[in-house]
Amino acid sequence: EVQLQAFGGGLVQPGGSLTLSCSASGFTFSNYAMTWIRQTPQKGLEYVGDINSGGLITKIPDPVRGRFTISRDNAKNTLYLHMNSLKPEDTGVYYCGKYTGPEIGGPYSRDLLDQGTQVTVQR
Repeated sequence: EVQLQAFGGGLVQPGGSLTLSCSASGFTFSNYAMTWIRQTPQKGLEYVGDINSGGLITKIPDPVRGRFTISRDNAKNTLYLHMNSLKPEDTGVYYCGKYTGPEIGGPYSRDLLDQGTQVTVQR
């Protein structure tokens, strides 16, 4: 059974940092591009980072570029989202997901998300 489980969320003050992890099982993790998506009260669902199967190509959208980075450890079947300089508008539920193939976009799409982990940024 394909499973993704994100963890590491919590309460953090503005300007703080947090690293989310996503544990994958039930599929060959190293064969698939992965993604982080969040749902915020202000903007709904938006992606915050993609990484290809080998980990060498990443895409970070403008709203979080320079503050968020995405990485993976294929030996540990784990995806990460490193978040710095957090702002109250980063508050939301963060989901990790997998693509249908090894690359970001092109013929491949996001097809599975986990249950999410809550991130709250406030004083």
